[in-house]
Amino acid sequence: MTHEKVLVLDFGGQYNQLIARRVRELGVYCDLMPFGMSMEKIKEYAPIGIIFTGGPNSVYEAGAPDIDAEIFALGIPVLGICYGCQLVAHKLGGEVMHAETREYGRSEITYGNSALFAGIPSENVCWMSHTDFVGKVPQGFTVTATTKTCPAAGFEDASRKIYGIQFHPEVHHTANGSDILRNFLYNVCGAKGDWTMSNFVEEQIAALKKKLAGKKVLCAMSGGVDSAVAATLVHRAAGDNLTCVFVDHGLLRKGEAEEVVEVFRDKLGMNLVKADARDLFLSKLEGVADPESKRKIIGEEFIKVFEKEAKKIGAVDYLVQGTIYPDVIESGKGASAVIKSHHNVGGLPSVVDFKEIVEPLRDLFKDEVRKVGTELGLPDSVVQRQPFPGPGLAIRIMGEVTEEKLQTLRDADFILREEIAKAGLNKEIWQYFAVITSTSTVGVMGDARTYEPIIALRAVTSVDAMTADWARIPYDVLERISSRIVNEVEHANRIVYDITSKPPATIEWE
Repeated sequence: MTHEKVLVLDFGGQYNQLIARRVRELGVYCDLMPFGMSMEKIKEYAPIGIIFTGGPNSVYEAGAPDIDAEIFALGIPVLGICYGCQLVAHKLGGEVMHAETREYGRSEITYGNSALFAGIPSENVCWMSHTDFVGKVPQGFTVTATTKTCPAAGFEDASRKIYGIQFHPEVHHTANGSDILRNFLYNVCGAKGDWTMSNFVEEQIAALKKKLAGKKVLCAMSGGVDSAVAATLVHRAAGDNLTCVFVDHGLLRKGEAEEVVEVFRDKLGMNLVKADARDLFLSKLEGVADPESKRKIIGEEFIKVFEKEAKKIGAVDYLVQGTIYPDVIESGKGASAVIKSHHNVGGLPSVVDFKEIVEPLRDLFKDEVRKVGTELGLPDSVVQRQPFPGPGLAIRIMGEVTEEKLQTLRDADFILREEIAKAGLNKEIWQYFAVITSTSTVGVMGDARTYEPIIALRAVTSVDAMTADWARIPYDVLERISSRIVNEVEHANRIVYDITSKPPATIEWE
């Protein structure tokens, strides 16, 4: 089945992945591609609509991201957001001006008559993030939205289906933001909305059955959401021809290693090989305190253990990897700066004798991967598992990793997760976990003096992990968590709560 597609051209803004996610949530498939995509490639892609994202530049800067003006003559609807809106004005003869101060945050806005704002209250609220603004719209365009500081917060040439909005409809701070995007997709572009996860599952299984028929397939199972869903999808197509290798490095949360075996081998009947390497990893981490050194050791040892197990299996035709769309984008596909190189994009292939990599999830965002997992019948305990770093609990223990600290952290983290779920907060908090700090403090327990490392709790709300705010957990819930940890967990005498947003902090501590 060929899906209708929208093209999102990336000009380097922080919300760009979010735009693509919002479009897909509205039932339309889209790709986030570099702004320098050639006209030939754009025509070949054949989108029903094109969205220009925001970005940090000024259209007048030397080397600022640009676009061929021919794109406006293709007859494809265009929506420019923030920098994209300024670029539309600049390329078509309007005037972009520089404000004295940057406008960032909530703004009151008035919407006029436009297909974009159909059915939306005219007096409204939007989210701004810009310094430059459109001072004069191009000839043939009309202003459709205004704020006190932005005379052309929205403008359009409806006859040519070219639209510009200075604010960000993709963020939840913009009231009716999804409605604006829906109006563009359905009212302007004529979308039918044929992108659903049930369709994706059916199509992927059919395609994989054809591709993998009679072939030997290998998958590295980490216990995380991505590898779990990728393995289950491939198992539906390849059956017993798929072998999953699960390397238990002893750095997972409480009960997770056991759950991997129970769900995938015992319940789903997968051919799962569990490599118990807990003692090996712990011995390699002995005396190591530097977080980057810990990461490197764990990465290298994981590959060695996997290689040892892979050699027992021998040559395979396909290697399955749980690469997802943000991995692909962040490893350099889009215009945004390369954030990090992902373990899913490289690493294991060099130690496996295989012919080709299969990445059944590489076009999906994390929330879509979770929906696929649910479609495949995986339990919520697997599908809704929180983001978890590859090095596991090793980077949630400041300083040297020991078995004693791991046991303390697992127990404290389990209590935190259990109480958050009991309080019904597990759906609204993006990520929450415990950390063992490298600072010890005095405590008094049973009339005896104790001296133990401080345990910190971290809980954040976020949409995409690019930015995050600390979660306002009710005091009574925090009290229960703290009380249970100091009473039930060995080597715990002081609990603190991290109330720092990202930025300036990161979500993880190391």
